[in-house]
Amino acid sequence: MNARRTFLAAAIGAAVTLAGGTGAVHAQVKWDMPTPYPDTNFHTKNIRQFADDVAKGTGGKLQITVHPAGSLIKMPEIKRAVQTGQVPIAEVLMSVLSNEAAVFAFESVPFLATTSDKQRKLWGAAKPHIEKRLDGQGMMLLYSVAWPPSAIHTKKEVNSLADMKGVKLRAYNPATMRFGELAGAVPVLVPAPEVTQAFSTGIIDAQINSPAGAVDTQTWDFTKFLYDAQVISPQNMVFVNKAAWAKLDAATQKVVMDAAAAAEKRGWEQREVENKQNLDTLASRGVKILPPSPKLSAEFQDIGKKMAAEWAQRAGAEGDAILKAVGN
Repeated sequence: MNARRTFLAAAIGAAVTLAGGTGAVHAQVKWDMPTPYPDTNFHTKNIRQFADDVAKGTGGKLQITVHPAGSLIKMPEIKRAVQTGQVPIAEVLMSVLSNEAAVFAFESVPFLATTSDKQRKLWGAAKPHIEKRLDGQGMMLLYSVAWPPSAIHTKKEVNSLADMKGVKLRAYNPATMRFGELAGAVPVLVPAPEVTQAFSTGIIDAQINSPAGAVDTQTWDFTKFLYDAQVISPQNMVFVNKAAWAKLDAATQKVVMDAAAAAEKRGWEQREVENKQNLDTLASRGVKILPPSPKLSAEFQDIGKKMAAEWAQRAGAEGDAILKAVGN
């Protein structure tokens, strides 16, 4: 009897061990993914679709939980959080990293790429440099999507830079801060989730933002003019910690890469649709959509040339290679 009990105990133990081992092999992996923008934003919608595609393609083996609007980690800390393994995956606006390396601001040189074709060409030129830098820091790029072109949103008419003097202009990265300075405004760095509060409390009275960002923050309550100056088209990137990536099996990695490629394609297409819809929404809310006056356009072009020269000097060989590739 004792021998039989010993045998049964050993068999049960082996079964538990086997089940435990099998469970480890097929365990569900859960990734938290911080993003800076609200669920209404097209980037976040695209990311949620990406996460759904990953879950579906892996049969639920990899689950990505999206934390929008800086609810998990604020924008300035996002890259470090991925780099240190605090989170395995995230989205960030690349140009907020330009204080670390000027190459991250490739998309923030005003008027360098004013059409979708030029923006795609610019991204093609910059991508290898971004990938190399991330790789050296233990991270890997998954995909990148550009915002619709940033516009100038104001309370009053602006026909020249003289009308910008002293205006408290919301900026969102070092390049837009510099643009504000050169335009004679008083630039104020305000993250996307804080724009509405900044307008409400008088911290800003104008902004540089895409139509998408303006709709997200319902800034028709504060600004009545949108100057469609095509200032810049900043880009977001989705990237992953390489140590977390290495823990995924090859089949799961392929699903993620396929979903990322689909998200990049979908995002670039959707930005065009969203831009028109957002401009229509702003107009329906009483915002006047205007082109810059000839004088203002000429003054903006002068700012663009100066900022291009400044960026090229900071970015060094990487900057020279990118500008050469896009024909500048």
